Amino acid sequence: MILNKFSLAGKSALVTGASRGLGQRIAIALAEAGADVACHSRDVNGAAETIAAITALGRKGVSVFGDMAEREVPARVAAEALAELGKIDILVNNAGMIRRSPAVDYSEEDWSTVIEVNLSSVFRLSQAIGRHMVERGRGKIVNIASLLSFQGGITVPAYTASKSAVAGLTKALANEWAKHNVNVNAIAPGYMETDNTSALRADETRNRQIMERIPAGRWGDADDLSGAVVFLSSAASDYVQGHVMVVDGGWMAR
Repeated sequence: MILNKFSLAGKSALVTGASRGLGQRIAIALAEAGADVACHSRDVNGAAETIAAITALGRKGVSVFGDMAEREVPARVAAEALAELGKIDILVNNAGMIRRSPAVDYSEEDWSTVIEVNLSSVFRLSQAIGRHMVERGRGKIVNIASLLSFQGGITVPAYTASKSAVAGLTKALANEWAKHNVNVNAIAPGYMETDNTSALRADETRNRQIMERIPAGRWGDADDLSGAVVFLSSAASDYVQGHVMVVDGGWMAR
Protein backbone atom coordinates (compact mmCIF):
# COMPACT_ATOMS: atom_id res chain seq x y z
CA MET A 1 0.00 0.00 0.00
CA ILE A 2 1.34 3.40 -0.98
CA LEU A 3 0.58 4.97 2.41
CA ASN A 4 2.95 2.49 4.05
CA LYS A 5 5.81 4.17 2.19
CA PHE A 6 5.16 7.34 4.17
CA SER A 7 5.37 5.61 7.55
CA LEU A 8 8.37 6.37 9.76
CA ALA A 9 7.63 3.60 12.27
CA GLY A 10 10.87 2.25 13.73
CA LYS A 11 12.89 5.24 12.50
CA SER A 12 14.98 7.61 14.59
CA ALA A 13 15.44 11.27 13.70
CA LEU A 14 17.53 14.26 14.76
CA VAL A 15 16.05 17.72 14.21
CA THR A 16 18.07 20.85 14.92
CA GLY A 17 16.45 24.07 16.09
CA ALA A 18 13.48 22.11 17.44
CA SER A 19 12.53 24.35 20.35
CA ARG A 20 9.87 26.37 18.51
CA GLY A 21 8.55 27.44 15.13
CA LEU A 22 9.28 25.37 12.04
CA GLY A 23 11.71 23.05 13.82
CA GLN A 24 9.24 22.23 16.56
CA ARG A 25 6.51 21.38 14.06
CA ILE A 26 8.93 19.33 11.96
CA ALA A 27 9.97 17.26 14.97
CA ILE A 28 6.36 16.63 16.00
CA ALA A 29 5.36 15.73 12.42
CA LEU A 30 8.11 13.09 12.27
CA ALA A 31 6.83 11.66 15.56
CA GLU A 32 3.26 11.68 14.24
CA ALA A 33 4.54 9.57 11.33
CA GLY A 34 6.09 7.10 13.79
CA ALA A 35 9.66 8.25 14.46
CA ASP A 36 11.53 8.71 17.71
CA VAL A 37 13.15 12.16 17.71
CA ALA A 38 16.24 13.76 19.20
CA CYS A 39 15.36 17.45 19.51
CA HIS A 40 18.20 19.95 19.40
CA SER A 41 17.99 23.39 20.96
CA ARG A 42 20.61 26.01 21.70
CA ASP A 43 19.97 25.98 25.46
CA VAL A 44 19.60 23.20 28.01
CA ASN A 45 15.99 21.95 28.06
CA GLY A 46 15.12 24.44 25.31
CA ALA A 47 13.11 21.79 23.47
CA ALA A 48 11.19 20.56 26.54
CA GLU A 49 7.82 21.57 25.09
CA THR A 50 8.57 19.76 21.82
CA ILE A 51 9.69 16.63 23.65
CA ALA A 52 6.53 16.64 25.77
CA ALA A 53 4.42 16.71 22.61
CA ILE A 54 6.42 13.83 21.12
CA THR A 55 6.14 11.65 24.19
CA ALA A 56 2.39 12.34 24.31
CA LEU A 57 2.24 10.66 20.91
CA GLY A 58 3.83 7.54 22.37
CA ARG A 59 7.19 8.17 20.72
CA LYS A 60 10.58 8.68 22.35
CA GLY A 61 11.79 12.27 22.52
CA VAL A 62 15.25 13.18 23.77
CA SER A 63 17.10 16.45 24.23
CA VAL A 64 20.45 17.51 22.79
CA PHE A 65 21.68 21.07 22.99
CA GLY A 66 24.42 23.47 21.99
CA ASP A 67 25.10 26.68 20.08
CA MET A 68 25.65 25.80 16.42
CA ALA A 69 27.84 28.89 16.09
CA GLU A 70 30.48 26.96 18.06
CA ARG A 71 32.59 24.74 15.81
CA GLU A 72 32.71 21.69 18.07
CA VAL A 73 28.96 21.53 18.79
CA PRO A 74 27.68 19.66 15.69
CA ALA A 75 29.95 16.66 16.25
CA ARG A 76 28.98 16.53 19.92
CA VAL A 77 25.26 16.79 19.14
CA ALA A 78 25.59 13.99 16.59
CA ALA A 79 27.38 11.75 19.08
CA GLU A 80 24.84 12.41 21.85
CA ALA A 81 21.85 11.80 19.55
CA LEU A 82 23.36 8.52 18.37
CA ALA A 83 24.05 7.46 21.96
CA GLU A 84 20.46 8.27 23.02
CA LEU A 85 18.66 6.67 20.07
CA GLY A 86 21.16 4.04 18.91
CA LYS A 87 20.90 5.11 15.28
CA ILE A 88 19.84 8.08 13.20
CA ASP A 89 17.77 7.35 10.09
CA ILE A 90 16.70 10.95 9.47
CA LEU A 91 18.56 14.22 9.93
CA VAL A 92 16.77 17.54 9.52
CA ASN A 93 19.14 20.51 9.48
CA ASN A 94 16.70 23.23 10.49
CA ALA A 95 18.67 25.44 12.92
CA GLY A 96 19.28 28.85 11.44
CA MET A 97 19.42 32.56 12.07
CA ILE A 98 19.16 35.89 10.27
CA ARG A 99 20.72 39.29 10.91
CA ARG A 100 19.60 42.29 8.89
CA SER A 101 21.67 45.27 7.81
CA PRO A 102 22.51 47.06 4.55
CA ALA A 103 25.44 45.36 2.86
CA VAL A 104 27.64 48.47 3.14
CA ASP A 105 27.25 48.38 6.92
CA TYR A 106 27.18 44.60 7.47
CA SER A 107 29.56 43.66 10.28
CA GLU A 108 32.20 40.97 10.12
CA GLU A 109 30.76 39.47 13.31
CA ASP A 110 27.26 39.16 11.86
CA TRP A 111 28.61 37.68 8.63
CA SER A 112 30.73 35.07 10.43
CA THR A 113 27.99 34.07 12.89
CA VAL A 114 25.28 33.64 10.26
CA ILE A 115 27.57 31.63 7.96
CA GLU A 116 28.69 29.45 10.86
CA VAL A 117 25.14 28.61 12.00
CA ASN A 118 23.37 28.40 8.64
CA LEU A 119 26.07 26.71 6.55
CA SER A 120 29.12 25.40 8.38
CA SER A 121 27.12 23.62 11.08
CA VAL A 122 24.95 22.03 8.38
CA PHE A 123 28.04 20.57 6.74
CA ARG A 124 29.59 19.42 10.02
CA LEU A 125 26.43 17.73 11.26
CA SER A 126 25.70 16.20 7.86
CA GLN A 127 29.25 14.88 7.75
CA ALA A 128 29.02 13.32 11.21
CA ILE A 129 25.59 11.75 10.70
CA GLY A 130 26.26 11.06 7.03
CA ARG A 131 29.27 8.92 7.94
CA HIS A 132 26.96 6.83 10.15
CA MET A 133 24.36 6.58 7.37
CA VAL A 134 26.90 5.62 4.71
CA GLU A 135 28.21 2.85 6.96
CA ARG A 136 24.65 1.54 7.46
CA GLY A 137 23.78 1.90 3.78
CA ARG A 138 20.69 4.05 4.24
CA GLY A 139 19.47 7.37 5.55
CA LYS A 140 17.61 10.60 4.83
CA ILE A 141 19.00 14.11 5.21
CA VAL A 142 16.67 17.10 4.79
CA ASN A 143 18.21 20.57 4.82
CA ILE A 144 16.08 23.66 5.33
CA ALA A 145 16.96 26.10 2.57
CA SER A 146 15.02 29.26 1.68
CA LEU A 147 13.54 31.26 -1.17
CA LEU A 148 16.81 33.17 -0.83
CA SER A 149 18.54 30.06 -2.11
CA PHE A 150 17.23 31.39 -5.46
CA GLN A 151 16.85 35.13 -4.90
CA GLY A 152 18.97 37.90 -3.42
CA GLY A 153 16.74 39.46 -0.82
CA ILE A 154 17.35 42.88 0.76
CA THR A 155 19.66 43.68 3.70
CA VAL A 156 20.40 39.98 4.36
CA PRO A 157 23.68 39.28 2.50
CA ALA A 158 24.95 36.61 4.90
CA TYR A 159 21.61 34.81 5.09
CA THR A 160 21.28 34.80 1.30
CA ALA A 161 24.85 33.57 0.84
CA SER A 162 24.37 30.81 3.42
CA LYS A 163 21.05 29.57 2.05
CA SER A 164 22.30 29.62 -1.54
CA ALA A 165 25.22 27.53 -0.34
CA VAL A 166 22.91 25.11 1.48
CA ALA A 167 21.19 24.39 -1.84
CA GLY A 168 24.58 23.69 -3.43
CA LEU A 169 25.76 21.58 -0.52
CA THR A 170 22.58 19.52 -0.75
CA LYS A 171 23.38 18.64 -4.35
CA ALA A 172 27.05 17.96 -3.62
CA LEU A 173 26.29 15.52 -0.79
CA ALA A 174 23.57 13.82 -2.84
CA ASN A 175 26.07 13.24 -5.64
CA GLU A 176 28.44 11.45 -3.25
CA TRP A 177 26.00 9.55 -1.05
CA ALA A 178 23.16 8.48 -3.36
CA LYS A 179 25.08 5.30 -4.21
CA HIS A 180 24.96 4.43 -0.49
CA ASN A 181 21.14 4.81 -0.37
CA VAL A 182 21.47 8.06 1.54
CA ASN A 183 19.05 10.66 0.21
CA VAL A 184 20.04 14.30 0.61
CA ASN A 185 17.39 16.87 -0.27
CA ALA A 186 16.22 20.28 0.91
CA ILE A 187 13.04 22.24 1.49
CA ALA A 188 12.89 25.93 0.65
CA PRO A 189 10.07 27.44 2.71
CA GLY A 190 8.35 30.53 1.42
CA TYR A 191 7.39 33.44 3.61
CA MET A 192 6.48 31.78 6.89
CA GLU A 193 5.13 33.16 10.15
CA THR A 194 8.25 32.69 12.28
CA ASP A 195 10.47 34.76 14.56
CA ASN A 196 12.79 35.38 11.59
CA THR A 197 10.03 37.16 9.67
CA SER A 198 8.48 39.17 12.49
CA ALA A 199 10.19 42.37 11.31
CA LEU A 200 8.78 41.93 7.79
CA ARG A 201 5.27 41.23 9.04
CA ALA A 202 5.43 44.29 11.29
CA ASP A 203 6.38 46.51 8.33
CA GLU A 204 3.04 47.45 6.78
CA THR A 205 4.48 48.21 3.34
CA ARG A 206 6.70 45.11 3.07
CA ASN A 207 3.93 42.87 4.44
CA ARG A 208 1.53 44.19 1.79
CA GLN A 209 4.11 43.76 -0.99
CA ILE A 210 4.83 40.18 0.05
CA MET A 211 1.17 39.23 0.34
CA GLU A 212 0.45 40.70 -3.10
CA ARG A 213 2.99 38.35 -4.70
CA ILE A 214 1.93 35.11 -2.98
CA PRO A 215 -0.74 33.43 -5.17
CA ALA A 216 -2.11 31.55 -2.13
CA GLY A 217 -2.84 34.95 -0.58
CA ARG A 218 -1.36 34.25 2.85
CA TRP A 219 1.84 33.71 4.78
CA GLY A 220 2.71 30.08 5.36
CA ASP A 221 2.80 28.42 8.75
CA ALA A 222 4.66 25.50 10.26
CA ASP A 223 1.94 22.99 9.35
CA ASP A 224 2.52 23.74 5.67
CA LEU A 225 5.93 22.04 5.86
CA SER A 226 4.80 18.83 7.59
CA GLY A 227 3.89 16.82 4.51
CA ALA A 228 7.03 17.77 2.61
CA VAL A 229 9.27 16.82 5.54
CA VAL A 230 7.59 13.44 6.05
CA PHE A 231 7.78 12.72 2.31
CA LEU A 232 11.51 13.49 2.08
CA SER A 233 12.16 11.49 5.26
CA SER A 234 10.28 8.42 4.12
CA ALA A 235 10.61 5.55 1.64
CA ALA A 236 8.21 7.44 -0.64
CA SER A 237 11.14 9.65 -1.70
CA ASP A 238 13.75 6.92 -2.24
CA TYR A 239 14.45 8.07 -5.83
CA VAL A 240 14.55 11.79 -5.00
CA GLN A 241 18.11 13.09 -4.73
CA GLY A 242 19.63 16.56 -4.59
CA HIS A 243 16.27 18.27 -4.93
CA VAL A 244 15.33 21.62 -3.39
CA MET A 245 11.56 21.48 -2.86
CA VAL A 246 9.90 24.88 -2.73
CA VAL A 247 6.95 25.20 -0.33
CA ASP A 248 5.95 28.79 -0.91
CA GLY A 249 2.27 29.22 -1.74
CA GLY A 250 3.29 29.89 -5.37
CA TRP A 251 5.79 32.74 -4.77
CA MET A 252 8.40 31.37 -7.17
CA ALA A 253 5.79 30.70 -9.85
CA ARG A 254 4.68 34.33 -10.06
